Amino acid sequence: MHFGSSPEQYYFALQALQAAFRDPSSPFHIPPGTNGPASPDEEVIDPLEEAHRKLAEAGFDPASFWEQRIVWGDQDSFQHVNNVRYIRFFESSRIKWMMSLGHELGGQSKAEAMIKGQGISLILKSIDVRFRRPVTYPDTLLVGYRPKRPPPSAEVHDHATFGVTASAYSLAQRAIVATSNEALVWYDYDNLRKCDPGEDVRSVVWRRGKEKGT
Repeated sequence: MHFGSSPEQYYFALQALQAAFRDPSSPFHIPPGTNGPASPDEEVIDPLEEAHRKLAEAGFDPASFWEQRIVWGDQDSFQHVNNVRYIRFFESSRIKWMMSLGHELGGQSKAEAMIKGQGISLILKSIDVRFRRPVTYPDTLLVGYRPKRPPPSAEVHDHATFGVTASAYSLAQRAIVATSNEALVWYDYDNLRKCDPGEDVRSVVWRRGKEKGT
């Protein structure tokens, strides 16, 4: 549509364009309550893809990524997801991560043993959850884990225990809403005691993530 150079021509052209937006038979029609088409130069970003990219860039292991749909019952009387729910959300991601470690260490049978308390597996020693933003229904969280490798200069005496950190990313808010810092222990379930899994196993864990900014 051509806009004239004079103020009068511009005014009438603008009026004609606005009328076309209101005319259902016009190709320019925009129904009330809707938005027009996106600019061809505007990139449409899928929230889930963005979440995967941001967590991966922060060093979280993609093999641990867990999509957690928020349901109405996750909310409490304060109208946001109850704090206790996050323990389960992080657990689901952690178990998925453990199974992926088992697959790398010994295939499907080892992966199943890792979550059934058979042979050498992992056990949660402690967990510290920090809440950054309230989450409400509807939403989906993407949760991811990464190990916290001790610095090269650190003298490590306990090879059975190591730290991991996790983050829960809200697709609706496009931001991290909760984080978790945990201590995991390599545990010999056959002999009911913690153990050193060996350098080869520890190397598999350390390859699964990187500290932010490294």
